[in-house]
Amino acid sequence: MKTLKILTIVAIIIAASAFAVNNVFEGGEASNSSVDGYGIGDVATDFSLKNIDGKMVSLSDYEDAEGFIVIFTTNHCPYAKAYEDRIVALDKKYKSKGYPVIAINPNNPDKNEQDSFENMQLRAKQKGFTFPYLLDEGQKIYPVYGATKTPHVYILQKEDEENVVRYIGAIDDNYQDVNAVKEKFVENAVDELLAGEEVSVKTTKAIGCGIK
Repeated sequence: MKTLKILTIVAIIIAASAFAVNNVFEGGEASNSSVDGYGIGDVATDFSLKNIDGKMVSLSDYEDAEGFIVIFTTNHCPYAKAYEDRIVALDKKYKSKGYPVIAINPNNPDKNEQDSFENMQLRAKQKGFTFPYLLDEGQKIYPVYGATKTPHVYILQKEDEENVVRYIGAIDDNYQDVNAVKEKFVENAVDELLAGEEVSVKTTKAIGCGIK
C-alpha cells in the first residue's frame, strides 16, 4: 500500500511537470524579459561613450534614425575580426535607410592591450570603419544590455522617442565563411522592420569571444 501511494504521488508530479512544459511551448511567445540584460520588447537605455575621434556619442544624437544596429565587438577576437567586413557592409546598406551601426568595445583594455583606445583607432582605420566605434569605459553599458560575446547584436527600433529591442543575437549563421551563410539574421530583421513587419526571428545565439 505504501509503495502504491508513492507511485501515485510520483505519477502526479510527472503529469504536473508535463503540463507546465506543454504550456511553455504551446502557450505562445516566450517571455520578453531577461534576468541579466534586455529582452525583446524592452526599452534600451541611451549612453554617452567616447568615439575613436575623441567625441562623445549618444543614440539621441541621431534624430533622423529609425533605429540602430548596436554591435558589441572588439579588436582582437577572431570571431569579431571575421565579421568586420560584414559589419561595414551592414552600415553601408542600412545607415541611409535609418538604421546605422553603432559599434561598442566592451572589453577592459587593462586586461588586454589590444583592446586599448589607441588600438581601436588603429583597427578602425585599417578596416575602414564607416560607423562610430565606442569604448565602454568602465564597462558600464554592456552589462545593462546583457551582452556576453563579441560580436553580440542588439537591433533597436525607435518608438515614441524610445529605443525598443527587436532582435538580440548573431549577425548570421556562419562566422567562418561569408559565402556559406544561409541565414542573415540581422539583415532579415532590419528588412522586416523597414517593411513595417514584426521581426520573425527575434533571438539567436551569439557566437564569439567572452567579454573580458
